[in-house]
Amino acid sequence: MFIPDYIFESSWEVCNKVGGIYTVLSTRAKTLQDTLHDKIIFIGPDFWKEKESPYFKEDEKLFSDWKTKAVEEGLSVRIGRWSVPGEPIAILVDFTPYFADKDKIYTWLWQQYKVDSLHAYGDYDEASMFSYAAALVVESFYNHYLDSSKRVIYHGNEWMTGLGLLYINNKLPQIGTLFTTHATSIGRSIAGNMKPLYDYLFAYNGDQMADELNMQSKHSIEKQTAWNVDCFTTVSDITANECKELLDKPVDVVLPNGFDNSFVPGASMFTKKRKAARKRLLDVANALLGENLDDDTMIVSTSGRYEFRNKGIDVYIESLNRLLRDKDLKKKVVAFIEVPGWVGEPRKDLTDRLESAQSYDTPLDVPLITHWLHEMTHDNTLSMLKYYDMHNRKEDNVKVIFLPCYLDGKDGVLNLSYYDVVLGNDLCVYPSYYEPWGYTPLESIAFKVPCITTDLAGFGLWANTVKGSYSEIEDGVKVIHRTDYNYSEVADVIKDTIAHYSSLPKKKIDESRRNADKLSKKALWSEFIQFYYQSYDIALQKAEERKKNLI
Repeated sequence: MFIPDYIFESSWEVCNKVGGIYTVLSTRAKTLQDTLHDKIIFIGPDFWKEKESPYFKEDEKLFSDWKTKAVEEGLSVRIGRWSVPGEPIAILVDFTPYFADKDKIYTWLWQQYKVDSLHAYGDYDEASMFSYAAALVVESFYNHYLDSSKRVIYHGNEWMTGLGLLYINNKLPQIGTLFTTHATSIGRSIAGNMKPLYDYLFAYNGDQMADELNMQSKHSIEKQTAWNVDCFTTVSDITANECKELLDKPVDVVLPNGFDNSFVPGASMFTKKRKAARKRLLDVANALLGENLDDDTMIVSTSGRYEFRNKGIDVYIESLNRLLRDKDLKKKVVAFIEVPGWVGEPRKDLTDRLESAQSYDTPLDVPLITHWLHEMTHDNTLSMLKYYDMHNRKEDNVKVIFLPCYLDGKDGVLNLSYYDVVLGNDLCVYPSYYEPWGYTPLESIAFKVPCITTDLAGFGLWANTVKGSYSEIEDGVKVIHRTDYNYSEVADVIKDTIAHYSSLPKKKIDESRRNADKLSKKALWSEFIQFYYQSYDIALQKAEERKKNLI
């Protein structure tokens, strides 16, 4: 097996916390850094420029001779370390100067690879110029320090890195190229436009759907990259099928997303942090609702990107509405929706109550939300709660609270980071319709919180594979069968599972939590990194063949 001497890996989310890909890369970094010892180099966009980034520490001494050369070549880079476990080297590049050459770059791309950039809009130009700049960084570094005696990989994540991968493929054939799509742009668009994705997947033509949904340019770069790199990969079997049908290209390797649990607190600290999280969540709920919910209250949550249908936020609210009338519910439930909306500011009436540390017996106005939104009347979550007349009345045993902000510890109300919040839950619910992998359920079980997910999530399929049948809540993860058309059944199963969990004796709950923890250990990067080495080998074998032809 060929092992790389150097890996360059680029992503829009290197030192730039946006979504799940940040978690994939930042948690995997330590496993690769431990093996490659600074021969793994991440490349990301430089949004911070001269300002200090919370995710990046600049180091002027690193590759200082190359940096001088890079500047002479017109590159604007900062070199340092990514502030994540393992502290790998990261190079941040300013891509804005390349907008001036955009048309020339796109013309080259069309001539060489028939990529259609004519229909570009939104983030396409920004992502493409970053991708181009990242490739120039690799080219410059390679020419300065390396030669064909070294086995080098360039790994790009998502369509945003496609242009750079094609550039390296064209200009530096001695480098093995690897492309990971974490979700096809056209598949996500089909699902997001309320079209049935799964029953018709075999019949959809990706190019035709791209025309219909105005996704031509993103689809084009993604498809051409998939076809031209040395190794094409994705993160789950469900997305591998999507790639085969919509990009007309089977993947070479499936790279399941692992987890690094080094930041899951140990036993005594875990108990302390769990208690603190529960207290804070209940304090916020009580201040908002004018209630006195105690520690016996069942805390449930969903979280992730604000994709109302794709992430299953709609079916989660539906299930909670049905739970209001469920006779089998044995505890009071406070259910949080932790997704970042178009947030304005923290509610002053709520923060005043929290600061007073008093108890209140009357709810605040709109006792459904912790922060004001810029568009209160156009928010999907608030609209659905209003439609179902869910207003957290005194007599309701199920209260729903929308936390519409990033949980970074500085939101002004909860003031805890996401990982400090998640371990305070009793149960997490992620009933996704479109979820190539699903980090949120994996994070949940890593913090010993059992969760509900679906078999339309790569993680849910994996959990079923580990068990050998459909996983139940007692196993740590309840996997619900979900299709294009069984929304109502899914809502009922979520409702029934929450009610069932509320009636379990402590011994059974402890067992479910232990099983969640055990399952999470099977998804550590130490277990999944082997698939990456398999993909590196495929890419390097092809690069080695090309090297022979170059001699």
